[in-house]
Amino acid sequence: MAKPVVLCVDDEAIILNSLKIQIKKGLNDLCTVEAAACADEALEIIEELHQDGVGVVLVLCDWLMPGMKGDEFFVQLHQAHPQIIKIMLSGQADQSAIDRAKDEADLNQFIHKPWDKTELITLLKSKLEAL
Repeated sequence: MAKPVVLCVDDEAIILNSLKIQIKKGLNDLCTVEAAACADEALEIIEELHQDGVGVVLVLCDWLMPGMKGDEFFVQLHQAHPQIIKIMLSGQADQSAIDRAKDEADLNQFIHKPWDKTELITLLKSKLEAL
């Protein structure tokens, strides 16, 4: 059976690389980490993996991105895959966007940038172990 997938979505390459490194190092063999530079790419990755029988179990996404913002992405994601755990990671999200994601997309958690690596890994580990 394939490992569950954690998908990181952020338009800043340095953020994506940092998240991938921290998650891979902190969670060892609990999951596979994928990355997308925008919401549209993330939706494509999720659908491709789903078709291959691989489940994306958690998505960690920025709010302020070109094209589709994080709250809109989470609403679309929730409509197609309500079981996926959704965590927003942003330094610029406004409260109305966070509230919308909670109300319409079952946002699980909001984390401010810059994030605390230990807290992030602890949170992700608890979510993955609860599956």
